[in-house]
Amino acid sequence: MKFAVLDFETTGTQSVGEIIQVGLAIIEEDRSISRVYGSYVKPGTPIPPFITGLTGITDSDVQDAPELDEMMMELVPLLDDVVLVGHNVAFDFHFLQNALDRCGYLPFQGRILDTIDFLKICFPSLTTYQLGAVSAHFGLTHERPHQADSDALATALVLLKCLEELYSLPLLTIQRLNELFADEDSDLAWYFDGLLHEREMETFQPEGELTFYRQLALAAGDWTELMPPREEGTGNPLQNITFKEYMEEVTVRLKETLPQYESREAQEIMIHEVMTALESDKHLLIEAGTGTGKSLGYLLPAIYHSVRSGQKVMVSTHTINLQDQLRERDIPLLTNVVPFPFKAAVFKGRGHYLCLRKFEHKINKKEFASPREEALTAAQMIVWLTQTQSGDDEELNLNGRGGDFWETVASDTDSCLGRSCPWFRKCYYHRAKHEAGIADVVVTNHSKLFADVKAGHQLLPAYEHLVIDEAHHLEDIAGKHLGMQMKYFTVAHTLTRLYKDSKSGQLPVLRQTLQSSGSEQAAEWSGVIDRIYPDLLTVKESWDALSDKLFALLPERSDAAAGEAGQLVTRLLPGAQPKGWEEIAALENTLNLSLSEIIRRGDKMLSEMRESESQSSSDSLVTDIGGLFKDLASIREQVRFFMNLNDENIVYWMEGSGNYRGKSLQLYAVPVDVSAQLKELFFDKKKSIVLTSATLSVDKSFQFMIDNLGLGEAAEQGRLMTALLPSPFKYREQALLVIPRDFPSVKGSVGDARFVDKLVHSLAEAAVATQGRMLVLFTSYKMLRQVYDPLKEALATQDITVLGQGVEGGSRSKLIRRFQDSAASVLLGTSSFWEGVDIPGEALTCLAIVRLPFQPPNHPLAEAKAELLQAQKKNPFMKLSVPQAVIRFKQGFGRLVRTAQDRGIVIVYDTRVIESYYGKYFLYSLPGPKMEHMLTDQMVPRIAEWLEDGSVS
Repeated sequence: MKFAVLDFETTGTQSVGEIIQVGLAIIEEDRSISRVYGSYVKPGTPIPPFITGLTGITDSDVQDAPELDEMMMELVPLLDDVVLVGHNVAFDFHFLQNALDRCGYLPFQGRILDTIDFLKICFPSLTTYQLGAVSAHFGLTHERPHQADSDALATALVLLKCLEELYSLPLLTIQRLNELFADEDSDLAWYFDGLLHEREMETFQPEGELTFYRQLALAAGDWTELMPPREEGTGNPLQNITFKEYMEEVTVRLKETLPQYESREAQEIMIHEVMTALESDKHLLIEAGTGTGKSLGYLLPAIYHSVRSGQKVMVSTHTINLQDQLRERDIPLLTNVVPFPFKAAVFKGRGHYLCLRKFEHKINKKEFASPREEALTAAQMIVWLTQTQSGDDEELNLNGRGGDFWETVASDTDSCLGRSCPWFRKCYYHRAKHEAGIADVVVTNHSKLFADVKAGHQLLPAYEHLVIDEAHHLEDIAGKHLGMQMKYFTVAHTLTRLYKDSKSGQLPVLRQTLQSSGSEQAAEWSGVIDRIYPDLLTVKESWDALSDKLFALLPERSDAAAGEAGQLVTRLLPGAQPKGWEEIAALENTLNLSLSEIIRRGDKMLSEMRESESQSSSDSLVTDIGGLFKDLASIREQVRFFMNLNDENIVYWMEGSGNYRGKSLQLYAVPVDVSAQLKELFFDKKKSIVLTSATLSVDKSFQFMIDNLGLGEAAEQGRLMTALLPSPFKYREQALLVIPRDFPSVKGSVGDARFVDKLVHSLAEAAVATQGRMLVLFTSYKMLRQVYDPLKEALATQDITVLGQGVEGGSRSKLIRRFQDSAASVLLGTSSFWEGVDIPGEALTCLAIVRLPFQPPNHPLAEAKAELLQAQKKNPFMKLSVPQAVIRFKQGFGRLVRTAQDRGIVIVYDTRVIESYYGKYFLYSLPGPKMEHMLTDQMVPRIAEWLEDGSVS
């Protein structure tokens, strides 16, 4: 098989562009690259500046280049008898056919393959398929990205990497891949068919360290063989070792492992505070700013305490991100530096683990909603099984509709066969659960922590000591879990998984299985299923109608108080039903009755099936359908709970987006005050809970957190320790905060023309002074939109790109990656960019805060909390709005200085920090940067001068 890897650079998109450069790399049958052909092509139109910016190709490069037909005379002979390959090949193929047609050649008739498909299948864990990033990942030299000959060569090298991978996979995996694509009339199917024939001829087959079971090749063996970290009967490795001795040994080893490691005062204090809290059964609130190294600050004492006392320590993070970072970075480091064997396990929510039984069933039956896409996702996963130990979906790059596919094969409680499942000993969820069971320290997340409490502590292993990282989110997450939230799609997905049409869905599949068995009982059950179908349609119709009617209650307003684009919000008050509620309640009643009828009939049928002997072929189906019926029952309860609107301590509200109407509906019912529940569920029950975050104090006091998290009683009884760690950075030298004191102010979330004009002008000047590398934080999406276009225009001549959240498309992490990769750019972000964004070093020099981050006061939860405070004769603004905004402001400020080498500037355009009586709380809560206020005109010269000083010293 001979491959020709093609790449064109063009002046624009498929329909209107012209070719300006071609690159072609030929791969011979022995997988060597025999030649790389490249040529500029003279287009009939000038090259747009955007394309020159991307490719570096200018009009002068192409003015003496061959015309299209001259180039084609050289290219066409090279395409004889080859398989055409490209990176996103449809693009290049379109241009090729066009050029062949224009120059009077016959269209290309050969096979076409796409390296993106190969990358997805062979390397399912790559985080991006962008050619430059992939080349860098494999350490391939890709000298001039976006130049056709260099791109063609890089693509050829990537293809070879994929082929090498395919030849190292076990034959069984190749057979499974071939089966997946066998029904398709596609070139990918043709390729895998050929590959299989070729691989079957080989006498020697690679097997590696894999386990073969039920026609799948797995990297993970049986979890029942996993041993505890220390053998029984060997005594406790910490029996006669004090904490001080342990830390001395660890520090020596840390310095050996990480030559740049230096002990930091703040980290040492943290280690001792956490240890004291764990040993003396106290709770601890500890604020540890950026750069403290807080993961080691709590993991080192947690490991010592757990191994010494034989009691597990649970660690909970807010984001899966941080959980993965602990697993990939901190735990391996500690495994090297702790002088005895210990085990730290990561344990996530059940839906993060693959259910092998469901997956096997799905690929054997080929139950694919969209065959081409889902076959590709299944192929990714078949290869991933030969690589993964954990079966955790975070390892997979499931783009596009892959998430829907995952939902149908993820592990869940209701459809688990437990010990009677043929996959039980290989099960990824039970492996994670078993690992958590034998571990000393278990890392979980806030969501799982609360799910465990709600499930009567059935999910996590028992624990008395808990460390909560990113603890400033605890109250929010508690509200979400102790209350309810439901999306339109929660219901819609469950219904379509049961029954989509007469062929697809779990019930139709079960009915087909029954019909082929031909027994009398089977005919009876088929009848039951036929009677359930119309009820399911009624439920779907009632739910659609109910969602539309509820959505219609959302006010048609588009002010941006609700942070993000087009979000609409409305609160429903207990005991005060809105107009037209009777009609809505009647719909809910129909929904409730139909659901009850389905569940009654369905459960009866399933329990008869479980009792009958003959139904072994549909065991797993019966289990899955039983699980879906349980989901329906919980939906029925939750919708009823929401519609009752009868609990004074609960805030009921709805959110939706103007673009997707009823399909975007979300229902919330959240306790106004979770402090009593947190106290009862956690602080009263557990021996010691350590809460840490970079932002827990307001104006050097922890009172706000103590009140909101229910720690008041522990504080009175002397069971609460608090610690504010000194910052490891020299903020006076590393950060300058400037406030333009004559800057115009804003009412509401939209700026008037004068404000926007001044802001754009000032941001543009500052961006030039800091050479881009600037993050601008907004509190309203609407204002971000107002600034985006004029700022982009103002900076276009300076070669500074402007990226806007929600304007560009793409996820938050993609935007951040683009920001880091481009030499000079300004990133505009709203709420989700205020925290968790880590951009160390040169990429970020200037942070601009447009408005103080007060939460929109009309958000239902904020409103209800304010009412509660008023009822207690407290001032909601000072007790709630200001502290929340200060914590968010500190989070935002924390984006700037990430390492001891970082230097940067913060501009606060909101003059309330110096004019209002509460402004001082914002400034005093920061870790001591140099602060100056001045006239707007003096700002840029001062910034330039300060940056200059830093580069001299």
